[in-house]
Amino acid sequence: MMKMKEKNFVSLVAYVRNDADRVASFLQKVSAVLSENFLRYEIILVDDASTDETVARIKEAVDSESGCMVQIIRMSYVQGVEMAMNAGVDLAIGDFVYEFDSIAFDYDRDLIMKVYHRSLEGYDIVSAVPQGSFRYTSRLFYWIYNNFSSNQYELQTERFRILSRRAINRIRSLSKTVPYRKALYVNCGLVQDSLKYTSNREEDSARFAEKEADVFRWRMALDALIIFTDVGYKLASFLSMSMIIGSVLIALYVTFIFVTKQPVSGWASIMWLLSVGFAGTFALAAITIKYLDVIIGLVFKKKSYTFSAIEKITK
Repeated sequence: MMKMKEKNFVSLVAYVRNDADRVASFLQKVSAVLSENFLRYEIILVDDASTDETVARIKEAVDSESGCMVQIIRMSYVQGVEMAMNAGVDLAIGDFVYEFDSIAFDYDRDLIMKVYHRSLEGYDIVSAVPQGSFRYTSRLFYWIYNNFSSNQYELQTERFRILSRRAINRIRSLSKTVPYRKALYVNCGLVQDSLKYTSNREEDSARFAEKEADVFRWRMALDALIIFTDVGYKLASFLSMSMIIGSVLIALYVTFIFVTKQPVSGWASIMWLLSVGFAGTFALAAITIKYLDVIIGLVFKKKSYTFSAIEKITK
């Protein structure tokens, strides 16, 4: 009996950089899943200026796979996962778009369709989340982000995700310049879900490409914390208030010395001036920090409104 295939057009966008040793295997696996389950699909591989034989291996794999449809976006220079994936998603035309930030394949291929079927249940964004230990820096980043933001959903390590066309349109309407897609996803107001799985460790699921990518991730993490959380504002406010309190205490101490003892002539006046000056400086810093927090909030954090669905009820 012939299997009924899905009529939705799906796009699969994957990031590659110096992945010559495993890109053919990845292509074979995802192409098999898509061809078995969808009438129409496309695969977009974004090559972030690889210095090895990644592109050559892609072409060889496409030649050996009958019916495999692949587009390659070749970035002019190394731009990191976020910028590269934005380029791929902009090119995608599917009703649903898979995003693979890494081609590490540490899951059963059935998970690709499970994520898709879950999205058909009314979820605009569905992620595949591996269970297990991760790098300390990643855990620290997610802890800080989730504890200092007011998002409905928590950020977590994801292997891949699927987005509906509505989700992509919503993200584009919110911002085209924010460097961290996952932060926008949890802020977009649409219904989301995640499917957890246990890594089979056939490949090193924690592997990422080159040291350049680490630099991009550190910058991206810092930008995300500043834009989407209150950690910067709260830390700066705490330091400013601490300095103000310290300056006031020094002024009180100077007053005490001036009243109870005979300090060197002019000492009390200079210390008072310095204390008041420092207190005023830190007060201005606190006000400036608040203004910057409001500006960031108006531009990035807060939308006029968000909704997850429109339900029409008639009799």
